[in-house]
Amino acid sequence: MGIKTYEEMNELEIDILKEIGSIGGGNAATALSSMMNAKVNMSLPKVEILDFNEALVNVGDPEEVVAAILVEMSGELGGIMLFILTKEFSDEILLRMLGKTKEDFFELEEIDSSVLMEIGNIVISSYITAMASLVNMSVELSVPQLAVNMLGGIMSVPIAMMGQHSDRIMMITGKFKIDGKALNSNMLLLPDVESLNVLMKKLGVE
Repeated sequence: MGIKTYEEMNELEIDILKEIGSIGGGNAATALSSMMNAKVNMSLPKVEILDFNEALVNVGDPEEVVAAILVEMSGELGGIMLFILTKEFSDEILLRMLGKTKEDFFELEEIDSSVLMEIGNIVISSYITAMASLVNMSVELSVPQLAVNMLGGIMSVPIAMMGQHSDRIMMITGKFKIDGKALNSNMLLLPDVESLNVLMKKLGVE
């Protein structure tokens, strides 16, 4: 019998998702290296299945201002993915891509937002493409959306969008290194329950 919800995932299934995350992280690092003209590596991601409150605690201070890039998935794999950037990570990107940082995170110019969305889109696409390719699933991704807000407000978005499917969330925590500088990142992946079942079935986990 296939899994029904996040809560019923076992260690084998989570290990498979970690492997997918590792492939996706490698793809993302390669793409970012080219885009940023820098050596980019990513550590083996940590994959956890958490309820929304646990995820919020693990991500960081609810009052910390962050940037988040959201992409919706449709097709054979439906759901959303959220890539959260701290100000430190965002400043590193803007400094390398545009030669500047922003003192006030809420005053991003259009070009700043475009760069952060493109970086987020590359990372998210790398993960989803790795997952879709491994199981030969067709997935379409929406145009990325960027929001700058306190972390607590950002976290309310996946709850509002996907809370009717489950009270659990898949959190992928990884550390990027850009020319040796370590920068933490968090990704929240919420495939809908039906897609999660199809994914595990195609991976041979039943």
